[in-house]
Amino acid sequence: MQSGQIVSEGWQMAGFVMHLAGAVACLLGAAWLLRTGPHRRSDRVPTAIALFLSSLWCTMALAFGPLSQAAAIAESLRNLGWFAVLYALFALDGRHRSMAQIRPVLMALALLEILQPLMLALDDAAGSSDTTRLIVFQTSTLFRVLVAVGALMLIHNLYGGASQQSRQIVRWGAAGLALLWAFDLNFYTVGYLDGRASYPLGAVRGMVMALCVIPLMLGLRADAGLLRLKPSRVVAFQTLSLIAIGLYLLFMVAIAQALGAIDGGVGRLTQVAFVLVAIVAALLWLPSQRLRSWSRVQIAKHLFQHRYDYREEWLRFNRTVGRASAGDDSSTQGLGTRIAKALADITDSPGALLLTPEEESETCFDAAWNWSGADMLPCDLPATLVARLERENHILDIDAARIGGEQSGPQWPLPLWLLEEDRAWALVPLLHFERLVGIVVLARPVIARKMDWEDFDLLKIAGQQLASYLAERDGQEALMQAGQFDEFNRRIAFVMHDIKNLASQLSLLARNAEVHVEKPEFRADMLVTLRNSADKLNGLLARLGRYGSQGRDECAPVDLAVLSRRIAGRFSEAGHRVAVTRADTCQVLASPEGLEQALIHLVQNAVDAGGKDDPVTLDVTTEGLHGCVQIVDSGTGMSPQFIRNGLFKPFISKKQGGFGIGAFEARELVRAMDGRLDVESREDMGTRFFLRLPLAAAAEMLKNDSDAKEFVAKRETA
Repeated sequence: MQSGQIVSEGWQMAGFVMHLAGAVACLLGAAWLLRTGPHRRSDRVPTAIALFLSSLWCTMALAFGPLSQAAAIAESLRNLGWFAVLYALFALDGRHRSMAQIRPVLMALALLEILQPLMLALDDAAGSSDTTRLIVFQTSTLFRVLVAVGALMLIHNLYGGASQQSRQIVRWGAAGLALLWAFDLNFYTVGYLDGRASYPLGAVRGMVMALCVIPLMLGLRADAGLLRLKPSRVVAFQTLSLIAIGLYLLFMVAIAQALGAIDGGVGRLTQVAFVLVAIVAALLWLPSQRLRSWSRVQIAKHLFQHRYDYREEWLRFNRTVGRASAGDDSSTQGLGTRIAKALADITDSPGALLLTPEEESETCFDAAWNWSGADMLPCDLPATLVARLERENHILDIDAARIGGEQSGPQWPLPLWLLEEDRAWALVPLLHFERLVGIVVLARPVIARKMDWEDFDLLKIAGQQLASYLAERDGQEALMQAGQFDEFNRRIAFVMHDIKNLASQLSLLARNAEVHVEKPEFRADMLVTLRNSADKLNGLLARLGRYGSQGRDECAPVDLAVLSRRIAGRFSEAGHRVAVTRADTCQVLASPEGLEQALIHLVQNAVDAGGKDDPVTLDVTTEGLHGCVQIVDSGTGMSPQFIRNGLFKPFISKKQGGFGIGAFEARELVRAMDGRLDVESREDMGTRFFLRLPLAAAAEMLKNDSDAKEFVAKRETA
């Protein structure tokens, strides 16, 4: 070997330590094979001999230096030993007999190694002639390069042509030999191009030899066929990220060195400017979310059999759903957000919406994760679409519907707001025992892609699991509400008992007063007072008795404008600023007492929401076949979360000491009259309630039409 280079003490020490590690590793491997190695393997003895020769080579490098002639001769013996191991690996499945071209190639490689001592002798004979020594060095190095290339070719044929069963046995041995000769190829190629051997690379060869022992020993284990190198996707992504960063730094250094070759200060300035720009570009480029998402997609697409690491996905899924959000005072709200996030994390979606079905078979907004403006979206899906999703448990690709794909058409009637929402990417139904309990709208990933069967399968399984959580949440809410009603009914039972006794006493007093009172004026006043009190108490008792019952009051035409003026006047007399701003003539079909009670609840809530001087207005109009009254205030308003989760639920109130049953009772009364109660509110801006009831004339027409159809049906049946 031609050296002629000055070597630092640090590299000399590193070469000593690395070759010592290689010698020890090879001796330990050979000892293990001879004592406890697999006796039936044909490559056991050749591998032990090759390891002993490799240990000899490392020892020569320790004693005389990694570039010495003694190390070169020992290296030739080492390579001859590994050629025997390579031939033995071919013999494991009998290919050494059928592949006649193996032996000539091995013989040619062995001949090149045998010629190495001759090259060393010629190098000594050259004396001080630098030209002759350079020619001898390049010829010897070229022989080494040919040996490394030929050995790597044989290793490729060994693994590529092996049967599936044989591959499981030879893969580890082939990997160890490939590492050995791949590094030798790099070492001798650099030496051939440079005209002299590189001492730092030669020093590292001992550590490479020690590393090669590991896969070689693994390949000789009894369970070698069961061993697999299975890095997780996180490790693969991080490893490839480090490789990409390393390649970028190498490219940057190479360009900087090339620019530094320019003469003068301009070259130095250009070099510094390039390094500065490259560093800034890396700092802006590497943290990019879009780059990370693209990298994950490409790695999953080209390096793994499946898109998802199901173990990692399942662990992350359970961590997301099982961890309550910090600061949530409502487990219901926190669960909805976590459900949306759990599905979004699976497909790397940047946001998600959770929609839940209402009693009218429509959907409403339940929760959102990382979706700005979610409260402003209509979030209603057609009943036909909801029924189809429930029946088929089908995941809809919204992008395919936008371009008129197979998922578009009348069978999937997507609403306009969903098609116009550019972020919407997919609809995932959540089914629990074949009943739809929710729908998740996923946002389009940063790196857009088409959904495939693996996405559909995983989302369906995750959706079923999340549906069970939603069903459990609804069941818990129902149990809590039933318990609260039971407690409320027990308390009301005592109140009703006391009021009933008082009403009986007042009624008895009124009857006795009719007989025993002496003064006519006093008797008249007492009778009026007692009868009014008894009527009020009996009315209250009747209303309390109707709570929880399934009966309905008789409906009759009611002038909505007259009733609104009467209620506004009653509150005005009490000192509140309540006025009717518009009063169209409007006859609705309703229960007079129930409608009055519902309006009083709503107006009282509006008065309580604002200050003493804040006005409350009632606006009575006709909308198609319905009469409508709007109750508007400019008070504190309500948050969307409170409207969804607290406004129409009993025993939840924003007022200090409130029962929380006013709005709930008002809605139930209106629903019992075939009406509808809606609300719009913004915090610190006010609230608007919409109470709609069918017009009396329209209801009469519908009733007559229904009676006529029933009469005709009976006549046809008769």
